[in-house]
Amino acid sequence: MPDLIAKLLLENVQPRPGRGAWHGGPTPLGALRGVAAAQAAWTPALGRKSIWQLALHIAYWTYAVRRRLEGGSGARFPRSPANWPEVPEQPDAKRWAEDVTLLKTERERLGATIEKISSSRYGTVLSGGKRWTIGELIVGIAQHDAYHTGQIQMLKRLWQSAHSHR
Repeated sequence: MPDLIAKLLLENVQPRPGRGAWHGGPTPLGALRGVAAAQAAWTPALGRKSIWQLALHIAYWTYAVRRRLEGGSGARFPRSPANWPEVPEQPDAKRWAEDVTLLKTERERLGATIEKISSSRYGTVLSGGKRWTIGELIVGIAQHDAYHTGQIQMLKRLWQSAHSHR
């Protein structure tokens, strides 16, 4: 019998195709469907985040949790600064597509990593002085994704409002 708890957590981080997120909204990648580079780069006000910045931030934390679950080894995140990577000053469709692919790849890698972890290990605190258990990291990244995906959805609506009267 499959490990039910492991399956439930994985479904919250990476729902099966066609299923969607439990909260009724899209996954991070689903929220980016149809978003062009100009829309991704737009901010509603000076000092606010863009969809592009949020997408890279989600990609980074997806990477960071996966790397932590795998023991901290492997290649470094390809964008910098890591937590809020820089985006191009001018929208660029090719770079936007590359960054969406980066997010997609990191999400697939995290899903594959979570699939390998037995729920019997969810209470384990990983070495390195951090206080979070494996289970808390998995739940935490699902919450992080939902939070920032909601922000992306709001920015898409604000973009539509700001650009519908032109």
